[in-house]
Amino acid sequence: MKKFMSLLLIAVLMLAMVACGSDESDAPVAEATTSAGENTPEETEAPEVESIEATISVQVESSWLEYYQAAADRVKAAHPNATINFIETGSFDHLDVLDSTDVTNPDVADVFALPADRIYGLSQNEVLASLDALTMAANIGGFDNYDAGLGGNFNINGDYLAFPMNIETLINFANSANAETAGVDLSQTIEFTELDKEGMLIPVFDAWFGVAVANSAQIEFLGMNEDGTLYSDLTEDFANLPAEKQGVFTALFNYWSAHNEAGTSLWDADAAWGYMDTEFSTGGNNVVRLEGPWSTGSLSNLAGEGADLEILPINQVTVNGLPLAHWKGGWGLGVNARVEGNDDQMALATAMIEEIMNTEYAVDFFNATGKIMENVDASVYMNSDMNETDKLVVEAVIESYQDAPARPLFTEWGSVWDTWKNGMLSWSAVQPTTVEEAYAEVQASFKAMMLNF
Repeated sequence: MKKFMSLLLIAVLMLAMVACGSDESDAPVAEATTSAGENTPEETEAPEVESIEATISVQVESSWLEYYQAAADRVKAAHPNATINFIETGSFDHLDVLDSTDVTNPDVADVFALPADRIYGLSQNEVLASLDALTMAANIGGFDNYDAGLGGNFNINGDYLAFPMNIETLINFANSANAETAGVDLSQTIEFTELDKEGMLIPVFDAWFGVAVANSAQIEFLGMNEDGTLYSDLTEDFANLPAEKQGVFTALFNYWSAHNEAGTSLWDADAAWGYMDTEFSTGGNNVVRLEGPWSTGSLSNLAGEGADLEILPINQVTVNGLPLAHWKGGWGLGVNARVEGNDDQMALATAMIEEIMNTEYAVDFFNATGKIMENVDASVYMNSDMNETDKLVVEAVIESYQDAPARPLFTEWGSVWDTWKNGMLSWSAVQPTTVEEAYAEVQASFKAMMLNF
């Protein structure tokens, strides 16, 4: 299909060049060709083509809009007859609209952001167009081994269904003033189980954060064997778990018990976030907060307008001596399947993605989105005019990412989110008195989940 579409595109472009070869078109054609040639390696130089005349819509979050508009302006400078409209909405809100309707809905954009773990589900629902990702990667540059990184994760049955947008993993943010008050040395390894109950606040009922604790002992919420069969460590009886995995649940049970006795909001799915913000503020009791780089601005504001903020790699915190570890996560940019077959729209969508991911603007991209390009060396950020906090964030993310396990991408993993959440939140209702009783609630949730596979 991809080969056929490529041949069809060439044929259409050749006809367009014959039909539109008047003097009036010469200037824009030369300008567009020069612009493309500057970013294209010699071995993949694009053929001279007419300026693209098409209209596409692009999903963009509010904080990204200025960066995306600048990218669109650069595209339209090369293709003045192109129209790029924005649908300003959150990425997950946009995906919710897509999930509840279909690709023909005009509220679903032609180009949109998606987390890597959604790629299989979106592929099964046939909502993504196939991209000539290897050519795009060559045009953009910086990829040593495209398939070994996020790009390979977006390859489903030979079709590249998204282009890498950014790498992500969790890191630790610390309030130095609160640390001094609590007597926590931020220059040393920090043992989670030795902290006061508010020394480190993690909403562990949310698997996005809970997995960082579980990964310290290689607890597999849901794994896939080589033959495709699924398994979960959490269907095992507590007595049969290895000591390090028992240790994680002992730490979590003690953590819950302390917060439950104190009546805090940490085990409240709605109120936990406000509680954590209050305690992380300078003068509060929270020293370390596990978060993503996108939270730098808000946490900086809480920590004395940045004066008390410190950045630590995720592995500087341990649980029973084992370092926390998140995932090699990431996002991609995909194209709506309805665009496939419309060569001009597809060319414009590709051009827009390439310009969003233009490595010359990697620092601007981070400043606007908090996202770090996979194909940009850390030195680019370190040698930029970014503030020192952001540089430390980038450095910590890259360090934490290198040591992180791969994120599970198979569709069935989506069942884990509610399964883990329900099991963990049930502790407040059931009020277990031992770690075995607490673990049994989680085990029951996972046994029920596994019956669906």
